[in-house]
Amino acid sequence: MGLRLALLLVLGLAVPTGATAAPTAAAAGCAKVAPPKLGERHESKPTGKLPAGTTYRVTFDTNCGSFTVTLDQKQSPNTVASFVSLVRKGFFDRTIFHRIVPGFVIQGGDPTGTGTSGPGYATVDTPPKGAAYTHGVVAMAKTASDPPGTAGSQFFVVTAANANLPSDYAIIGKVTKGLAVVDLIGKLGNASELPTRLVEIEKATVSGS
Repeated sequence: MGLRLALLLVLGLAVPTGATAAPTAAAAGCAKVAPPKLGERHESKPTGKLPAGTTYRVTFDTNCGSFTVTLDQKQSPNTVASFVSLVRKGFFDRTIFHRIVPGFVIQGGDPTGTGTSGPGYATVDTPPKGAAYTHGVVAMAKTASDPPGTAGSQFFVVTAANANLPSDYAIIGKVTKGLAVVDLIGKLGNASELPTRLVEIEKATVSGS
């Protein structure tokens, strides 16, 4: 598989999922959980922006531990406002990381777990030229046909030192706490880029300061 095709499969929304395999040694820090009930979840698109000057952080509690993302609403105001709205509505609760590519990214945010769904709307924040997708950066997935910066609810966290992606994906922030948890999850993928263990977002919460 060529690199370009691989990137489209990883970061596009229309990607397959499969059954999880037996646990690996890398999953030692993960609790075993029952598969959540997945399905379509549609929400209304937020109409307002977040208050300027407030820093928002989203904490994801997973069965492999917790990590916190500090959001960058200056760079992606529309996308961050949408993301915060979805978190507050519990949109990400009891969803899974449906795609795990060791040494590259982990991807979640699809309520169906299939890689094909979202909240029922999209936002756009065109990334600046030269946007860097480095270790811990959180950005939004999109299909190859969508304009740069298009976002729904699917997001990915970079586990590579540098993913070397084009400036097509809206950056919403960076992991500022619990990066070791992200790296642990990032090891739980196979050669087909499918999870080898169920990794569930048990709850996502947002705080502002």
